[in-house]
Amino acid sequence: MDQVARTTVPDAVAKLAAQVTEAANRIQPVVVETPVEKIEGFAPDRGADLFFKLENLQKTGSFKLRGASNKILSLSPAEAAQGVIAASNGNHGLGVAAAAKAAGIAAEVYVSNYVSPSKARRIQEYGARVKRVGNDPLDAELAARAAASDQGKVFISPYNDIQVMAGQGTLAVELLRQLEPLDAIFVAVGGGGLIGGIGAYLKCASPRAEVVGCWPENSPVLYESIKAGCIVDIAERPTLSESTSGGLEPGCVTLEICSGVIDACVLVSETEILNAMRKVRTLKGWIIEGAAAVAVAAFLKNAERYNGKRVAVVICGANVSEKVLSVLG
Repeated sequence: MDQVARTTVPDAVAKLAAQVTEAANRIQPVVVETPVEKIEGFAPDRGADLFFKLENLQKTGSFKLRGASNKILSLSPAEAAQGVIAASNGNHGLGVAAAAKAAGIAAEVYVSNYVSPSKARRIQEYGARVKRVGNDPLDAELAARAAASDQGKVFISPYNDIQVMAGQGTLAVELLRQLEPLDAIFVAVGGGGLIGGIGAYLKCASPRAEVVGCWPENSPVLYESIKAGCIVDIAERPTLSESTSGGLEPGCVTLEICSGVIDACVLVSETEILNAMRKVRTLKGWIIEGAAAVAVAAFLKNAERYNGKRVAVVICGANVSEKVLSVLG
C-alpha cells in the first residue's frame, strides 16, 4: 500500500465538495439512496468493522447514474433540446441513457468494438443510440468528443467533467449520513470520477476518513499518472475490472482532484480480483462486477491495518459481462 502525506485541502477540492452538496439536492428525486450493509465473517481474523455501500442496487446497476443525472439536470433548455453524446463501454452509457430518458432528451453513446453485447443492448433499451468506434474506450471517447463538437451537442464524459464528478460524489453524502464516523473507504479507480467526487466531499466533511484508491495491476493508468504528476500513456493488459480499463483523455480534470484526495493506493492482481468476486458470491450470494471486486480485494490485502476501524468498501456495480461471468464460473 502506497500512502500519501498532505496537510491542506486544495482549492479545487474544496470547490468540488461544495458542488457535491449541490448535486445531492439536485439528483435526489431521480436516484436511489443505496443501503449500507455491515459485513460479518468476511475477514474474521482482522478485526475491522466492515461495511459495503451497495451501489450495485442503484438504478441501472451502477453508481454512474449519479454523475450522468447531475450533468443532464444541469443543462440549459437549449442544450437539452440538442441532445447529448457520451462515451462508455457500459455503466456510464447506461447512466446517460437512463438519465436522458428520464429527462426526455435524446442521447447517443459511443462505445468501443469490444463492448459487452449485453451492455450495448441495455443502453439501446433505454432509448439511446449506440455507435461503435475503435478498439479501446479512449478511441470511442475521443471520437465522441469530436462528434459533439461538430454537432453542437454537450458531451458527457465518464469522468473528465466536474459536474459528473460532483454527481458521483453524492455517494459520500449518503454514506456519512448512514455510517459516520468513518475511518476509511476503499474505492475502485478508472478515470477517477468516483473517487474524486467521494474524496473531495470527505476531505471537507469528514477529514479523518482515509480515501484508498484501488486499481487492477493490469490497468493502473491514473495511478501511474498521479505518481508522474501528468497524464501518462502505459500499456494495459486485459482485466476482469472492465469498468476501470482504458486510457485517460489529455488534460483530464480528475488528475488534480485525485492527487489531492487519495490518501493511499493499492494495486491488486487478477487472481485477487477473481477471488474477491467468488468470496462475495459465497458469503452473500451476490454477483458483483470486477471493478467492485477490485475494492474488495484491496481491503482484503490490507485488512490487518484496519483493526478496530470502521471501513466502507464501495460495491460500485453489478453489471457483469458474459466474458467475466464465464471466468467467474
